[in-house]
Order: sequence, then structure tokens, then C-alpha cells
Amino acid sequence: MSNRTLVDKVALVTGSGRGLGRACARIFAREGAKVVVVDIMPETGEETARLIREAGGDSTFVRADISNTADVQAMVQAALDTYGGLDCAINNAVRDIRRQPLADISESDWERALSVNFTGMFLCMKYEIRAMLARGSGAIVNIGAGNEHTAMPGLSWYLGAKQGVYGLTKVSALDYGDKGVRVNAVAPGPMWTPALRETATTIPHHIDNHLAHIPMRRIAEPEEVAEAAVWLCSPASSYVLGHTMSVDGGYVLA
Repeated sequence: MSNRTLVDKVALVTGSGRGLGRACARIFAREGAKVVVVDIMPETGEETARLIREAGGDSTFVRADISNTADVQAMVQAALDTYGGLDCAINNAVRDIRRQPLADISESDWERALSVNFTGMFLCMKYEIRAMLARGSGAIVNIGAGNEHTAMPGLSWYLGAKQGVYGLTKVSALDYGDKGVRVNAVAPGPMWTPALRETATTIPHHIDNHLAHIPMRRIAEPEEVAEAAVWLCSPASSYVLGHTMSVDGGYVLA
């Protein structure tokens, strides 16, 4: 996108301390939006907000654990108090408990993962939608997983939640589409995020395995996926509702 399509809009991005979330936050700012950066890690979240301000944008940081209702309410309230409303939200935060076969996952780890990856997504949407209804319009993009159409070993806690997120996306789109609030999702393929780089150092041939399933034969930069996510919040996507957009270099086709 270009021509600053989101001037004076207010955008909120969870998990925006690094990786895809940071890329989304910076692109929102480039497009003219005022950005609420949300992350559980103050150091990385503050850095994202600082990078936006140094580039001439307007951004504030809010620390939030999205599995906590009070934190989610506070992050949305920060958008209202600081900028007067909420127009766009990208729900990107994720909790990682590492690859484990299903029967080996402890119940505490399972609850810990789902409290962010599924219940946290519900909480974000719940309070973001309320704020957008008060505004009279809005757009939400939920970040899923590019391999939801297939499966990967050891990721039941992750893919189970992400498939649930696609259900939340479609049903909430039906609930609020006639009220001016659009809800969509993005299914990203492999990206050069810090998490992917960390995994690549511990799992042999991890990158080669990905490349073998990507028709474009390369790993995406986070910005390539972020452009699509921010586009779904822009006026250019005004007739897109309840859609999951694959941004994966053709991964789902292979």
C-alpha cells in the first residue's frame, strides 16, 4: 500500500514487540495511523513504539498479557484515552510451549497455551469490537497459521487454537458485519521472524523442510505478510468480510 491510506485512524497491534507484530505496527504508522503497540515484554514493545516515533509516526506502548481480562480492557482503554477511539486491530500475540506430542503435553502447559492463543484472542476481539461499535465502524484481523489446512507434528496446542480462531473470525464477521465492523484473518507462511531463526538453530533441516513445501522457494520477510494484514484494515478491502487470506508463497498448495 501507499498514499497513506489510514491517516488519523487508530490501530492496535498485539504481540508487536518483534516479528510480524512489529512489522504490522510500523506499516500502520507508515500509512498514517496512530498506533497502540501491545506486548507482554516492555523492552521490545517500547522499542517498537520508539522506532515508529523516530520515523515520524505517533505511537504509544501498553504492556498487556492478553490472557488477562483486565489487561485487555486496559489496552483498549489506552487507545480510547490516548487517541479517542479504535479503528483497526491486528491480534497477533502468541504463547509458545514448544513442540510436544499431544499425550506428552501437561494440562498446565495446555491451559497456558490456550489462555493466550485462543481465549486471549476471544478477549481481544470482545473488547475491540465493543470499542469499534461505539465508533460506528472498524476492522479486525486475526493472525492464524498458514498450515491450518494441513498439520505438523507436536503442534496440537498451536494448530488446535488457530483453527478455533478461524471459527471465531467467521462467526464474528456474521455477528457484526452489518454493524460496520469487519473481521478477517491472515494465514501466514514461514517468515524470517526471531522465533523461526531460533527454531532453525535447534531443529536440523528446519528451513530446508519449509522450502521444499513453498512453491516460491523462499521464506517471507515479516513485512510481506504485514502488508496484507494492514491492507485488510484499509478502505481498499471494504467489501472483504470473514475471509482468511493465505500469505504463504503457495505453501497451502504444495
